[in-house]
Amino acid sequence: MSTDFAPDTAPDSAPDTAPAPTTRGRRPRTALLLVGALLLGPVIGGGVGYAVQAGRPPTPLPPLQLTVLPHYPSTVLDDRAAADAAPKPLAIDGDLRKLLIGKPADAQDWDDFGFADGDGWESAANLARSMGNSAQRFHLILAEGFRRTAATSWQKGDVKYLVQLTQYDADHAATAITDVAGRGVTVPRPFANGMEGGYGADDTPLTYSDTTEQYYYALARARRGNVLISVEEFSSTKLGPDEVKDLAQRQWEQLA
Repeated sequence: MSTDFAPDTAPDSAPDTAPAPTTRGRRPRTALLLVGALLLGPVIGGGVGYAVQAGRPPTPLPPLQLTVLPHYPSTVLDDRAAADAAPKPLAIDGDLRKLLIGKPADAQDWDDFGFADGDGWESAANLARSMGNSAQRFHLILAEGFRRTAATSWQKGDVKYLVQLTQYDADHAATAITDVAGRGVTVPRPFANGMEGGYGADDTPLTYSDTTEQYYYALARARRGNVLISVEEFSSTKLGPDEVKDLAQRQWEQLA
């Protein structure tokens, strides 16, 4: 008996031990699209921008800022035309002191306001000093176009009188109108004969700026051209308005 053993059947086939064929990996499609967009984007955008700009109408440049040189007329100056265009002479000129009304024959001298050297001229500094708040008043007087003031004063009994003619320069002639309307007694009355201005007398006493002494006050102011007429009365007793009105009318006629 044979002891060799042999399988009844052989294996159907040998085991498949051969390795699977290898292949190279493929790049993802999304990455390729992104790379293409990055490369083509600037090219396409630049082309579109150029096309849009080329289709627009040209924009004009702003004008150059040039310095204009002074222009001199080629014609000869006409002396007559230049004289007509120049400011006109002052309506009232000359020595204002000669235009002041005279003192009454029975009047006494009174010069408490201290006219410079007694020559009849009153300075801007002296005007400011007589009004109180001297520094502010002095600057205001000069700013208003003050030119000069001629003055005369006298005393009759208890009443003291001050008459002033204040003239303004040609550029500030309207200041005389402001002085007529803006300063004066409490309730001024208008002149009846067409004079520009007013007059009146205060019912209550006032106090001098540099003392405690009280006084009654009457004032008349009128304007003629660029000259302000001022007539003032000071008294320790109550005053009426008629006398300053009459003096102002006389002075107004003196300037005609």
